[in-house]
Amino acid sequence: MKLTKHFPLSFAALSFTAFSAIANSPTLTVYTYDSFTSEWGAAPKLEPLFEQQCQCDLKFMPFEDGITMFNRLRLEGKKTKADVLLGIDNFLMPEAEKSGLFIEHKLTQAHLELPQAWSNKTFIPYDFGEYAFIYNKQKLANPPKSLKELVERQDLRVIYQDPRTSTVGRGLLYWVNSVYGENAPQAWENLAKHTVTVGKGWSETYGAFLKGESDLVLSYATSPLYHQWHEQDENYLAANFSEGHLVQIEVAAITKSSKQPELARQFLQFLQQPEAQKIIAFHNVMKPVVSDQADSAFKTLPQYRQLDFTQPNLNSVRAWLATWQQAVKK
Repeated sequence: MKLTKHFPLSFAALSFTAFSAIANSPTLTVYTYDSFTSEWGAAPKLEPLFEQQCQCDLKFMPFEDGITMFNRLRLEGKKTKADVLLGIDNFLMPEAEKSGLFIEHKLTQAHLELPQAWSNKTFIPYDFGEYAFIYNKQKLANPPKSLKELVERQDLRVIYQDPRTSTVGRGLLYWVNSVYGENAPQAWENLAKHTVTVGKGWSETYGAFLKGESDLVLSYATSPLYHQWHEQDENYLAANFSEGHLVQIEVAAITKSSKQPELARQFLQFLQQPEAQKIIAFHNVMKPVVSDQADSAFKTLPQYRQLDFTQPNLNSVRAWLATWQQAVKK
């Protein structure tokens, strides 16, 4: 009787204590892109793992793509709720650094294993992969063997992402200009003739490709692993281009306006931990930056030659965007 009478009170006390602990926990808000937060993405697996370590409330806020997300942060400025920006890349970094919206991460980087040396004080990488065009070998028996062939072949239906809103689309902008140089305007016009659509972000465009709306879609050389791991389907392949491929390195950074800078720094460090790297590599289907955490399946992929690339200045990028926009309007 005594136990029965006191149990409801004890339960209520415990519930109040738990609620108080949650209510008093600090919140860390991370801006990222929507595929990262999807039900099959990395965020739902990372969230409980980090919350166990930090005793905090981790909130991911998704956007259509990395550039859209970065532009939102610029508009919000000091009023932003973001503590961390996760999902811009090495190509957008110069513009992001110039914005003055981020602080130094103060983390060690010697353990990182990337295609290029890394020592940036503001941005910390968490995965990487080569840009590539994906196709289904059952539907496309003769895929293009070069970027120039992709551009010139009018029988190929192509989908890619808008370089004004998408980091993947921005990658193609740099890729075309690296290969074509001053002939890039004509290349964009030729590609536009057999482009089905230019989407705002990766999720939208890849979904359209899977529905059969195109023969190829711009994505990553690692994308076939998604279909192998989650669908047991080996029909999806990444076209291997003779000119070489650009490598995207995805990064995260702490916002200058963060009210939880130490917690944000702890989160960036968490992204390098073995378990987090395994989750990101598997669910984001990208190569880990700590190589001993790589799934053996990554080694089964073909070798994609890396294209030599020189980071353009912002004026060049603006000119390239204007040229692209003019070409797709014709």
